[in-house]
Amino acid sequence: MNALGWLRTALVGLLLLAWMLASHLGSIGKGPADLNAAVAIAPVLLAFGIVIARTCAPVWRVVLWLLCLALLWALWPVLRTQIALLHYLPHLGVHLALAAWFGASLRGDGDPLITRFARHSMGQYLSPAKLRYTRQATLAWTLYFVINAAVSTGLFLWAPREVWSVYGNMLTGPLVGLMFVLDALWRRVVLPPHERPTLKMVVQSYRQDLARRRATREPT
Repeated sequence: MNALGWLRTALVGLLLLAWMLASHLGSIGKGPADLNAAVAIAPVLLAFGIVIARTCAPVWRVVLWLLCLALLWALWPVLRTQIALLHYLPHLGVHLALAAWFGASLRGDGDPLITRFARHSMGQYLSPAKLRYTRQATLAWTLYFVINAAVSTGLFLWAPREVWSVYGNMLTGPLVGLMFVLDALWRRVVLPPHERPTLKMVVQSYRQDLARRRATREPT
Protein backbone atom coordinates (compact mmCIF):
# COMPACT_ATOMS: atom_id res chain seq x y z
CA MET A 1 0.00 0.00 0.00
CA ASN A 2 1.39 3.42 -0.98
CA ALA A 3 1.37 6.58 1.12
CA LEU A 4 -1.95 7.74 -0.33
CA GLY A 5 -3.53 4.41 0.50
CA TRP A 6 -2.29 4.57 4.09
CA LEU A 7 -3.57 8.13 4.41
CA ARG A 8 -6.98 7.14 3.07
CA THR A 9 -7.14 4.19 5.46
CA ALA A 10 -6.16 6.40 8.40
CA LEU A 11 -8.81 8.98 7.51
CA VAL A 12 -11.49 6.32 7.24
CA GLY A 13 -10.40 4.90 10.58
CA LEU A 14 -10.55 8.32 12.24
CA LEU A 15 -13.98 8.97 10.73
CA LEU A 16 -15.28 5.66 12.07
CA LEU A 17 -13.86 6.36 15.52
CA ALA A 18 -15.47 9.81 15.53
CA TRP A 19 -18.80 8.33 14.47
CA MET A 20 -18.61 5.64 17.18
CA LEU A 21 -17.89 8.26 19.84
CA ALA A 22 -20.66 10.55 18.59
CA SER A 23 -23.07 7.60 18.53
CA HIS A 24 -22.17 6.67 22.10
CA LEU A 25 -22.54 10.20 23.40
CA GLY A 26 -25.83 10.68 21.60
CA SER A 27 -27.21 7.39 22.88
CA ILE A 28 -26.57 8.40 26.50
CA GLY A 29 -28.10 11.84 26.02
CA LYS A 30 -25.00 13.98 25.62
CA GLY A 31 -24.94 16.80 23.07
CA PRO A 32 -27.52 18.56 20.87
CA ALA A 33 -30.53 16.37 20.13
CA ASP A 34 -30.77 17.43 16.47
CA LEU A 35 -27.11 16.66 15.81
CA ASN A 36 -27.39 13.32 17.60
CA ALA A 37 -30.42 12.37 15.53
CA ALA A 38 -28.62 13.34 12.32
CA VAL A 39 -25.62 11.18 13.29
CA ALA A 40 -27.90 8.24 14.01
CA ILE A 41 -29.88 8.54 10.78
CA ALA A 42 -26.95 9.27 8.44
CA PRO A 43 -25.90 5.60 7.89
CA VAL A 44 -29.52 4.62 7.22
CA LEU A 45 -29.88 7.38 4.65
CA LEU A 46 -26.57 6.35 3.06
CA ALA A 47 -27.75 2.74 2.74
CA PHE A 48 -31.12 3.94 1.41
CA GLY A 49 -29.38 6.07 -1.21
CA ILE A 50 -27.14 3.21 -2.34
CA VAL A 51 -30.07 0.82 -2.68
CA ILE A 52 -32.29 3.13 -4.71
CA ALA A 53 -29.33 4.23 -6.86
CA ARG A 54 -28.77 0.60 -7.85
CA THR A 55 -32.38 -0.49 -8.20
CA CYS A 56 -34.51 2.48 -9.30
CA ALA A 57 -34.81 4.66 -12.37
CA PRO A 58 -33.77 8.31 -11.88
CA VAL A 59 -37.33 9.60 -11.67
CA TRP A 60 -38.17 7.09 -8.93
CA ARG A 61 -35.03 8.03 -7.03
CA VAL A 62 -36.26 11.62 -6.85
CA VAL A 63 -39.74 10.52 -5.77
CA LEU A 64 -38.40 8.20 -3.08
CA TRP A 65 -35.99 10.81 -1.74
CA LEU A 66 -38.79 13.37 -1.53
CA LEU A 67 -40.99 10.89 0.33
CA CYS A 68 -38.12 10.01 2.65
CA LEU A 69 -37.38 13.66 3.44
CA ALA A 70 -41.07 14.38 4.02
CA LEU A 71 -41.28 11.45 6.42
CA LEU A 72 -38.19 12.64 8.28
CA TRP A 73 -39.63 16.13 8.56
CA ALA A 74 -42.89 14.80 9.98
CA LEU A 75 -41.23 12.42 12.44
CA TRP A 76 -38.29 14.62 13.46
CA PRO A 77 -39.83 15.84 16.75
CA VAL A 78 -40.12 12.19 17.84
CA LEU A 79 -36.83 10.99 16.35
CA ARG A 80 -34.75 13.59 18.19
CA THR A 81 -36.01 12.17 21.50
CA GLN A 82 -35.20 8.52 20.65
CA ILE A 83 -31.50 8.60 19.81
CA ALA A 84 -30.60 5.27 21.42
CA LEU A 85 -33.46 3.54 19.60
CA LEU A 86 -32.25 5.02 16.30
CA HIS A 87 -28.87 3.36 16.88
CA TYR A 88 -30.27 0.10 18.23
CA LEU A 89 -32.65 -0.70 15.36
CA PRO A 90 -30.02 -0.56 12.56
CA HIS A 91 -27.60 -2.49 14.79
CA LEU A 92 -30.21 -5.21 15.25
CA GLY A 93 -31.30 -5.16 11.61
CA VAL A 94 -27.79 -5.51 10.21
CA HIS A 95 -26.98 -8.44 12.50
CA LEU A 96 -30.23 -10.25 11.71
CA ALA A 97 -29.79 -9.66 7.97
CA LEU A 98 -26.24 -11.04 8.06
CA ALA A 99 -27.36 -14.00 10.17
CA ALA A 100 -30.07 -14.74 7.60
CA TRP A 101 -27.61 -14.37 4.70
CA PHE A 102 -25.02 -16.71 6.21
CA GLY A 103 -27.56 -19.09 7.74
CA ALA A 104 -29.70 -19.47 4.61
CA SER A 105 -26.65 -20.67 2.69
CA LEU A 106 -26.36 -23.64 5.08
CA ARG A 107 -29.72 -25.00 3.94
CA GLY A 108 -30.11 -27.42 1.08
CA ASP A 109 -27.40 -28.92 -1.09
CA GLY A 110 -25.72 -25.69 -2.23
CA ASP A 111 -22.43 -24.33 -1.00
CA PRO A 112 -22.37 -22.42 2.29
CA LEU A 113 -21.46 -18.77 1.87
CA ILE A 114 -17.83 -19.05 2.96
CA THR A 115 -17.42 -22.11 0.74
CA ARG A 116 -18.47 -19.92 -2.21
CA PHE A 117 -15.93 -17.31 -1.18
CA ALA A 118 -13.26 -20.01 -1.01
CA ARG A 119 -14.07 -21.29 -4.49
CA HIS A 120 -13.77 -17.76 -5.89
CA SER A 121 -10.39 -17.16 -4.27
CA MET A 122 -8.79 -20.62 -4.49
CA GLY A 123 -10.47 -22.40 -7.39
CA GLN A 124 -13.46 -24.71 -7.70
CA TYR A 125 -11.79 -27.74 -6.15
CA LEU A 126 -11.67 -27.70 -2.36
CA SER A 127 -10.27 -30.48 -0.22
CA PRO A 128 -12.54 -32.28 2.28
CA ALA A 129 -10.81 -30.40 5.11
CA LYS A 130 -11.43 -27.09 3.37
CA LEU A 131 -15.08 -27.93 2.75
CA ARG A 132 -15.51 -28.89 6.39
CA TYR A 133 -13.81 -25.71 7.60
CA THR A 134 -15.83 -23.39 5.36
CA ARG A 135 -19.12 -24.93 6.49
CA GLN A 136 -18.06 -24.64 10.14
CA ALA A 137 -16.97 -21.04 9.59
CA THR A 138 -20.29 -20.14 7.95
CA LEU A 139 -22.12 -21.65 10.92
CA ALA A 140 -19.83 -19.82 13.37
CA TRP A 141 -20.52 -16.44 11.76
CA THR A 142 -24.26 -17.18 11.69
CA LEU A 143 -24.22 -17.93 15.41
CA TYR A 144 -22.09 -14.85 16.09
CA PHE A 145 -24.60 -12.54 14.41
CA VAL A 146 -27.56 -14.18 16.17
CA ILE A 147 -25.89 -14.08 19.59
CA ASN A 148 -24.73 -10.51 19.12
CA ALA A 149 -28.26 -9.44 18.15
CA ALA A 150 -29.68 -11.22 21.20
CA VAL A 151 -27.14 -9.70 23.60
CA SER A 152 -27.69 -6.24 22.13
CA THR A 153 -31.46 -6.61 22.53
CA GLY A 154 -31.15 -7.84 26.10
CA LEU A 155 -28.88 -4.95 27.06
CA PHE A 156 -31.10 -2.42 25.31
CA LEU A 157 -34.21 -3.63 27.12
CA TRP A 158 -32.86 -4.28 30.60
CA ALA A 159 -29.43 -2.72 31.12
CA PRO A 160 -28.61 0.95 31.73
CA ARG A 161 -28.42 2.86 28.47
CA GLU A 162 -24.70 3.51 28.98
CA VAL A 163 -24.02 -0.24 29.09
CA TRP A 164 -25.92 -0.94 25.88
CA SER A 165 -24.26 1.99 24.12
CA VAL A 166 -20.77 0.77 24.95
CA TYR A 167 -21.67 -2.66 23.62
CA GLY A 168 -23.69 -1.62 20.58
CA ASN A 169 -21.81 1.50 19.49
CA MET A 170 -18.26 0.97 20.72
CA LEU A 171 -17.65 -2.80 20.76
CA THR A 172 -19.32 -3.96 17.54
CA GLY A 173 -16.25 -3.28 15.40
CA PRO A 174 -13.72 -4.77 17.85
CA LEU A 175 -15.90 -7.88 18.26
CA VAL A 176 -15.98 -8.41 14.50
CA GLY A 177 -12.20 -7.98 14.48
CA LEU A 178 -11.92 -10.57 17.25
CA MET A 179 -13.99 -13.00 15.20
CA PHE A 180 -11.61 -12.58 12.26
CA VAL A 181 -8.64 -13.23 14.56
CA LEU A 182 -10.25 -16.37 15.99
CA ASP A 183 -11.14 -17.51 12.48
CA ALA A 184 -7.54 -17.03 11.35
CA LEU A 185 -6.25 -18.99 14.35
CA TRP A 186 -8.71 -21.80 13.68
CA ARG A 187 -7.60 -21.96 10.03
CA ARG A 188 -4.02 -22.46 11.22
CA VAL A 189 -5.17 -25.44 13.27
CA VAL A 190 -7.34 -27.24 10.72
CA LEU A 191 -5.85 -26.27 7.34
CA PRO A 192 -2.42 -26.65 5.77
CA PRO A 193 -0.65 -23.41 4.76
CA HIS A 194 -1.50 -23.64 1.06
CA GLU A 195 -5.23 -23.79 1.85
CA ARG A 196 -5.36 -20.68 4.03
CA PRO A 197 -6.67 -17.60 2.20
CA THR A 198 -5.31 -14.18 3.05
CA LEU A 199 -7.62 -11.40 4.27
CA LYS A 200 -7.20 -9.69 0.90
CA MET A 201 -8.38 -12.83 -0.88
CA VAL A 202 -11.40 -13.09 1.43
CA VAL A 203 -12.39 -9.46 0.78
CA GLN A 204 -11.97 -9.89 -2.98
CA SER A 205 -14.12 -13.03 -2.91
CA TYR A 206 -16.82 -11.21 -0.96
CA ARG A 207 -16.86 -8.39 -3.51
CA GLN A 208 -16.95 -10.84 -6.41
CA ASP A 209 -19.87 -12.69 -4.85
CA LEU A 210 -21.81 -9.45 -4.36
CA ALA A 211 -21.08 -8.37 -7.94
CA ARG A 212 -22.23 -11.72 -9.30
CA ARG A 213 -25.43 -11.60 -7.22
CA ARG A 214 -26.19 -8.08 -8.50
CA ALA A 215 -25.52 -9.15 -12.08
CA THR A 216 -27.98 -12.04 -11.82
CA ARG A 217 -30.68 -9.63 -10.62
CA GLU A 218 -30.17 -7.15 -13.46
CA PRO A 219 -32.59 -7.51 -16.39
CA THR A 220 -31.06 -8.56 -19.67
